[in-house]
Amino acid sequence: MILIADGGSTKCDWILLDDQGEVVLKTRTKGLNPAVFKPKTLKARLEENEDLKEIVSQVTRVDFYGAGCGTPTPVKNLKEILEDYFKGAQINVDEDMVAAALAATTKPGIVCILGTGSNSCYFDGQNVHMEVESLGYVLMDEASGNYFGKRLIRDYFYKFMGEDMSREFAKRYDLNADTIKRNVYKEDNPNTYLASFAEFIFTAQERNGYFYKLIYEGMEKFIERRVMCFKQAQNVPIHFIGSIAFFSEDIIRDVAKRYHLDIGNVIRRPIDGLIAHYKKNVLKVN
Repeated sequence: MILIADGGSTKCDWILLDDQGEVVLKTRTKGLNPAVFKPKTLKARLEENEDLKEIVSQVTRVDFYGAGCGTPTPVKNLKEILEDYFKGAQINVDEDMVAAALAATTKPGIVCILGTGSNSCYFDGQNVHMEVESLGYVLMDEASGNYFGKRLIRDYFYKFMGEDMSREFAKRYDLNADTIKRNVYKEDNPNTYLASFAEFIFTAQERNGYFYKLIYEGMEKFIERRVMCFKQAQNVPIHFIGSIAFFSEDIIRDVAKRYHLDIGNVIRRPIDGLIAHYKKNVLKVN
């Protein structure tokens, strides 16, 4: 049986398919980004999932698609951990952009990820092509969860939010300066910590002018830097994957109009699209 994983920094979705393409198991672990977490953390997060323990001996192949899997060293570290855990199984590790592309479309298009982090690629219908190498949450990741989290924290401390919103933000989160600095500069996975603040935008009772402007500016930066860099941008659909994209679809479409872009599919989680791909192209199930 094939075990498919779609992993980010915050969470990782796992689906086990039998030879007929039927879903035998769906489960979730904490994030397994090998570029962010140490090997011991990755191993512990994998081992603490009881569902995976029960089916480990049945797995013959693991296809892991994840954030942080775009360079050799993190891929090597994660693959060794998976090989040790799923003994005897064939292990394949690829970047999350591949899963996003396979889930979003079967035709040429630009595929974007907007979740805890952000990224983009051109998909020619078979292969993924990267135009800009991702440098992660500190230097890039426009319009991602951690991008918006950083912006909210800065706006709060610079007093750009307005009094009512600042009070509400302070009720929801621990905004002690020492706490924030410790989590950002000393604790593990600061990108996930920063992204947790973005929930404030997307769980508000209404999208006011401040929130709209915040999201619009972030999407504008993302499209300018991670979509318009592709020469095909105005000739193919632009697909979006991830929770930030899903909850911001209306604003993404507003920004896209300025650039004469055609927005295609907007999908919250790519794992369901991957099931369809595996049934048709891997398992050859009619």
